[in-house]
Amino acid sequence: MRFGETPEATAAHIRAASATASRVLVLWSFYSPDAEALARELAQIRALADAPNVAHLAGGVHATAEPVQTLDAGWDIAAVGEGETTLLSLVDAVGDPTGIPGLAYRDATGAVVRTGRPQRRPLDEFRGFSLRWDRFNALEITRGCVFSCRFCQTPFMFSAKFRHRSVANVRWHVDAMRRRGLRDVRFITPTALSYGSQTDEPNLDAVEELLASCREGIGPDGRVFFGSFPSEIRPEHVSREALRLVRKYCANNNIIVGAQSGSDRVLDAAKRGHGVEEVKRAVRLGVEEGFRINVDMIFGMPGEDQADVDASLGLARELADVGARIHAHTFMPLPGTPWRDAPPGDVAPETIREVDRLSQHGALYGHWQRQRDHAARLAAAAEAYPRPGKSRTILPLADR
Repeated sequence: MRFGETPEATAAHIRAASATASRVLVLWSFYSPDAEALARELAQIRALADAPNVAHLAGGVHATAEPVQTLDAGWDIAAVGEGETTLLSLVDAVGDPTGIPGLAYRDATGAVVRTGRPQRRPLDEFRGFSLRWDRFNALEITRGCVFSCRFCQTPFMFSAKFRHRSVANVRWHVDAMRRRGLRDVRFITPTALSYGSQTDEPNLDAVEELLASCREGIGPDGRVFFGSFPSEIRPEHVSREALRLVRKYCANNNIIVGAQSGSDRVLDAAKRGHGVEEVKRAVRLGVEEGFRINVDMIFGMPGEDQADVDASLGLARELADVGARIHAHTFMPLPGTPWRDAPPGDVAPETIREVDRLSQHGALYGHWQRQRDHAARLAAAAEAYPRPGKSRTILPLADR
């Protein structure tokens, strides 16, 4: 196992390994917005080091949603779905993808072979980070999501249900971190207060059991962060009881609330499962309980008209006035989502001016301008790789 931090270092590892190994697997994982840039990096690495016994394997959400596009971009194999069992099986087969579930590749004739999705396994069966290689990251405690928002890749890659890592397994990881001298515990989850639940309602008893165990495990000098990056809290899940649990066990003085729009019409079309009033209530409660609230909002959603934009800007101003910060995004038609074929987010100049004004006052942050470029590239890729039998027509919200 070797780690390449740059194209040049990766190529050097490939040259060294391919001289002695019967098969060399080069493993990649990336999000859809990064696919084009990494395809260029792949070409650069191939130019520096390549051999018949080298295979480049791409995994992650983009390879899952767009395996043919991934193969055409230069990768030899695409891992479709969850990759833990797939990778182990592929290594056992010395890189031969034949008959291994969870892969897509081209056969000798150039035809695409799809082996089906791999079995979904309990999260406890696989470690959340690597002790052997001393590689640590925020710990994934929940995979999948029952809230099938039309713009989000998570429920459509991992299924529209929750699978949680057990408290005992999370504690094992936290204990291992403490022994290694690490002191900050963070979590990866699509909706933090859904931990332990199998429905759209929070399970605060499960959340408290998790947080109490982590707080004890990381020790008096450690810190637990929950509901802050890289996770968020749904607005309808915010309650005084939940906020006080976070304050009791956690170090973060801020939380992220997913609002996405200030228009009930857009929220309904996106199948968010909450309205604008829940967002206002969540922010008010958070501020009253002493938290700095960061509110995710997406501009340029499909079917959004000027009234919807005005509603979102109005909500952003209202929330900023009570102390919230707006984390602005531009809608990106992400592969694998119901809105994959929607037009890229289009933000009008007057909206940009208002967003800039909020930003200059410290009430707004985010990479929404860069996401506009990503959105255009994703839309072009979707146009080049149409889904069979799918229309690209996007109806106005009033006609849905």
